[in-house]
Amino acid sequence: MSIEFEQVTKRYGSTTALDGISLTLEQGHIYGLLGNNGAGKSTLLSILTDRQVADSGEIRVDGQPTHNNNNALKNLFLVGEQDLFPTGLKVERAFRVTADFYPDFDMDYALALAKKFELPMKKKLNALSTGYGSIFRLILGLSVNAPYVFFDEPVLGLDARHRELFYQSLAEKFSVSEGTYLLSTHLIAEAENLIDHTIIIHQGRLLCDGPTDALLDQVYSLSGPAAAVDSAMAGKDVLSIQSLGGLKTVAIQGTPALDLPSELAAGRLGLQDYFIALQEFQEKTRTF
Repeated sequence: MSIEFEQVTKRYGSTTALDGISLTLEQGHIYGLLGNNGAGKSTLLSILTDRQVADSGEIRVDGQPTHNNNNALKNLFLVGEQDLFPTGLKVERAFRVTADFYPDFDMDYALALAKKFELPMKKKLNALSTGYGSIFRLILGLSVNAPYVFFDEPVLGLDARHRELFYQSLAEKFSVSEGTYLLSTHLIAEAENLIDHTIIIHQGRLLCDGPTDALLDQVYSLSGPAAAVDSAMAGKDVLSIQSLGGLKTVAIQGTPALDLPSELAAGRLGLQDYFIALQEFQEKTRTF
């Protein structure tokens, strides 16, 4: 099973939110969907789950178009910032309603997670704090057992302990399930150890799509005295430059030379630093 995006485009008046997005989501991965505010991440997920309609292009789940197709949509579950339940519904009842629509929903697991997260089961959904509202939705996503689960800014309003608990729970769930998960998040450094495939969109267009390790193997940082860095980066594909006093650090597309001068240090970029470097490069070159 796979999800295929074929030239998906969405406009709001004169603004192009998505511009010809084509990509494939395969089973058995934790994807990271990254982009600045307004890049089109939420629009992409909303169209994928048929909450909005694309102006052109098509999304298919295992070859079936998703638009107005419950047979395809039943394989997808979106954890967003809003509940689609009646606001007066209590947490425990909302779990049971979800189980009515998703027969693979694991009620025992959901109740165990609720205890672990200290989610008040007898409270009405509209009485939950922002953080506990997020926890409620996260538990749904972890318990629903749909083939594809998408988390849109999943840790909104969560404290550090609960954020770490979510990441741990997702890693444990992924290790024992056949599901595919996607995280759309701004907290890249916190989630990057989970993300094995990275998708980056910029101003509605696909900027980068590939296995995370392979992407990071194609870029490195170089730091040291400014003059030595300037000399070493000549002719290289420089993504970003940072200067502090007489020192300079640059992110370079490629692999470092084996015979670097002793005053220079080459290092591996983390996913967040790579993302920031790409954004700076796009702003500098105005490619999009």
